[in-house]
Amino acid sequence: MLDFYSTNSLSWDQLEYNTDELQNLHYGLIHVGLPTAVDMNESILPNIKKEFLPKNYELCKNGDVAFADASEDTNEVAKAIEFVNLSNRNVVCGLHTIHGRDNHNLTSVGFKGYAFASESFHNQIRRIAQGTKIFSISCKNFTECYIGIPSKEEQTKIAKLLGLIDERISTQIRIIDKLQSLMKGLAEHFTAFTPNIKIADCLNCHSSILQENQVKDEGKYKVYGANGICGYSDSPAILEDTILIVKDGSGVGNVSYASGEYSVIGTSNYLTAKSGYSLKYLYYCLMIFNFVPYRTGMAIPHIYFKDYGKALIYCPSLDKQIQIATLLSKIECKIEAEKTITDSYQQQKRFLLQSMFI
Repeated sequence: MLDFYSTNSLSWDQLEYNTDELQNLHYGLIHVGLPTAVDMNESILPNIKKEFLPKNYELCKNGDVAFADASEDTNEVAKAIEFVNLSNRNVVCGLHTIHGRDNHNLTSVGFKGYAFASESFHNQIRRIAQGTKIFSISCKNFTECYIGIPSKEEQTKIAKLLGLIDERISTQIRIIDKLQSLMKGLAEHFTAFTPNIKIADCLNCHSSILQENQVKDEGKYKVYGANGICGYSDSPAILEDTILIVKDGSGVGNVSYASGEYSVIGTSNYLTAKSGYSLKYLYYCLMIFNFVPYRTGMAIPHIYFKDYGKALIYCPSLDKQIQIATLLSKIECKIEAEKTITDSYQQQKRFLLQSMFI
């Protein structure tokens, strides 16, 4: 179905944005940043710096596909995008990409990107990807892969349906980003008065000795780690609302709010409010608090309550704290509702990619 063309090996240092030079598709943008169906009126690619312009290259055309030929994850090897509208832009495929074109006119524009995102295709790639830590493929591997090609009418319908779902997911992500910006902006506005109390004077800090290897895959009670729920336990260590704060590792300083009965891994502390203070208000204060000056350690960063607990924050009266926290909580609930909607569309897309292609 595809003929393949040579690509360049330019690194990020040889690329730049916002010039009139040739645009370049780096494999990192296939993994993160570009949708399956690329419309150049909505996507931005870097330009090749003038001194690194290749002498020979093949310009992409509408309907061309590009695969990422390497990844640390077998699910991401051969991840593909399809150019559905180049909008007269001059684009070439770059480092760690495989550039393919249907010169036989077997497919409709938009269908191939989703066909190569299907579960049936990636099951084949997982079997042939080579490597241990880094998995890779070449265009020669595609001689071992097959996809089903229905009529062009059906291809167009499939591409349109999945494209509409992608558009909806993108819209949901923008809605969530706007709401998160609104919540952060309001939190900064409401707490932007002269700091009047130390963090340690309104919060108590508690530690956990629970290790990740003690956590179960199933159980009645949730266990929180640096990135949310990391497992379950048969009995809870915490029976109240708390603020969770990561104290060690790459996520150091990340703040979340937990309710109910649960436990927490030892890489996080949990904070409770002292009398006269709203825990939820203090959560929003810490959510925008700058922990960077309190980080210690090079390889593994740490923060300690004894250090950042001395910092001053602004706390109004308890009634005002509750009023502010109630408003911000409503926005946060709206964000969670939008995330649930987003997850449902993503699940629908995964189901269709698994079921619509053979």
